Amino acid sequence: MKRVGTWAFYAVGALAIVYLALYAYAMFRGQPFVPGDPIHIFRKPDAPSYS
Repeated sequence: MKRVGTWAFYAVGALAIVYLALYAYAMFRGQPFVPGDPIHIFRKPDAPSYS
């Protein structure tokens, strides 16, 4: 049981670090983060729209 608790503690810590990293990425990207907006990581601004 102690081993399960240790792994759960590590998993929660890793999730917190990933969340903070994503938050930092969103802040340093320069654009406001709005929930529900599509993620445009690899799209060029002048690329044609096919939809």
